[in-house]
Amino acid sequence: MLDHLSIQVADVASAAQFYDTALAPLGGRRILEFGDVVGYGVDRPVFWLGPVTTDGVAREAHIAFVAADRAAVTAFFEAAVGSGAEVLHEPRIWPEYHEHYFGAFVRDRDGNNVEAVCHLPG
Repeated sequence: MLDHLSIQVADVASAAQFYDTALAPLGGRRILEFGDVVGYGVDRPVFWLGPVTTDGVAREAHIAFVAADRAAVTAFFEAAVGSGAEVLHEPRIWPEYHEHYFGAFVRDRDGNNVEAVCHLPG
């Protein structure tokens, strides 16, 4: 249903360094940059970072990225935490979502809840 998603961040360069590292284990990479906007994806940009352009306090967004397998979820978690992300939930099965839901959650530098998830069995 979604074609792409864009979030506002306080410091695009700092956020981009974080997402360069955190998305690499999932096959995500920086694909496009123009001005102060950065686009990530596998074959085309689908996740975008841009500077804060609105007034008021930013609200937390929850962003979940697809992982090919459980090892990729764990690698994402380790890369994100190694880049300074706050641990929200270590990699584990979340049976309340469904029996094979394996996810890990971190908080990025801008306060967003960022997840990697695999829906495949073990």
